[in-house]
Amino acid sequence: MLIRVVRPLLPTVLLAVAALCPVAGLGLAQAQQPQADATAPAAAKPDAEAKPLEIRIGLITRAVPPPPLYDLLAVPEDEAVAGAELALKDNTTTGLFTGQSFALETTTLAEDDDPAEAARALVANGTRLLIVNLPGAELLKVADAVKDKGAVLFNVGATDDALRAEDCRANVFHVAPSRAMLTDALVQFLATKRWTKLFLITGPQPADALYAEALRRSAKKFGLKIVADKPWTFGPLGRERSDSITRSDALVFSRGVDADVIVVADEANDFGNYIPFRTYEPRLVVGTQGLTASTWHPAQDAWGSAQLQSRFLRSASRTMRPADYQAWVAARMIGEATTRTKSADPATLAAFLRTPDFSLAAFKGVPVSIRPWDQQLRQPLLIAQPLDIVSVAPEDGFLHQRTPLDTLGTDEGESRCRLK
Repeated sequence: MLIRVVRPLLPTVLLAVAALCPVAGLGLAQAQQPQADATAPAAAKPDAEAKPLEIRIGLITRAVPPPPLYDLLAVPEDEAVAGAELALKDNTTTGLFTGQSFALETTTLAEDDDPAEAARALVANGTRLLIVNLPGAELLKVADAVKDKGAVLFNVGATDDALRAEDCRANVFHVAPSRAMLTDALVQFLATKRWTKLFLITGPQPADALYAEALRRSAKKFGLKIVADKPWTFGPLGRERSDSITRSDALVFSRGVDADVIVVADEANDFGNYIPFRTYEPRLVVGTQGLTASTWHPAQDAWGSAQLQSRFLRSASRTMRPADYQAWVAARMIGEATTRTKSADPATLAAFLRTPDFSLAAFKGVPVSIRPWDQQLRQPLLIAQPLDIVSVAPEDGFLHQRTPLDTLGTDEGESRCRLK
């Protein structure tokens, strides 16, 4: 069953424009003072007789299956949706002064629903700006289904490197980081610490293999050595709550490996959280669990992030997750492009996003922007343990002819993306 929620976000509550988008790069104390949004035009009295320019945004996501029992890592039912809704409030506040109105239509797919059909229905209804929180294969189905209708997609869920390479699409912008960006960020941090000997443990899922492959490329790229590379064969011990004889085997799994760090590739959270403190020798754990790289984290409070965290907590009654942040950024990209171009035409907005004139203050210390060769959002990534930010990538000392942000992920000369 398709579940559609249409929520026009009218200006029922006026928030201060300056509190919504602090200038990226300001210190926390300074950023929390009233600031004008550097990307927004000067406030002007709206024309009461002018009809606002309407911008309709669709969001396509899948219903989150309920966990079998109690799950420490259960995904919220409104993941990504809550982030987009908060951004629409931000866009609407700015739109009061720039003559724009924004509406969000959310389509939540049941297990057997066809995402391409849902996208075609949204486009037929006049919604041609689509935020998509789906796996890579489904994202491609949606992109191909609406490519001739002038729709523009914003990928906030799929990290597949192929989507930025041989499977790239000209009508898709990637707000979610690629796996290459995530592993580059972690390996940069390890390189700065001179923890150069890695023990890679890969889970049985296809996504685990893709993460492991990205990690191998990152290690080669930054000069680290994988001294052991083993598959995990002990099952989902990270999810079990009872003793098992298999635990004794897992305890000696790392015996005899001279490594500085264990890197786990476990995107399904099956075993990665089991590894720390259960290795034979004392070993640091990084990767998909332990020390991780991501776009967002509950501990992030620098560069004015505390106010975004607080507003999201009040709005959604929970902390902001990476998918929420990515959906927030996608909707804010649309709002920024609309403000700058004075247009709601998807082709006009997409053309602006590809230019050097586009940037967005995104609570990361520096503005984020689009890589024109694969339409990936270049952005800093947070290196974090469960309750604290440890570092921010790119690390100091990693330089690039355009921007250090391009040291994360696939650079232009290496890209296999050929946009048409």
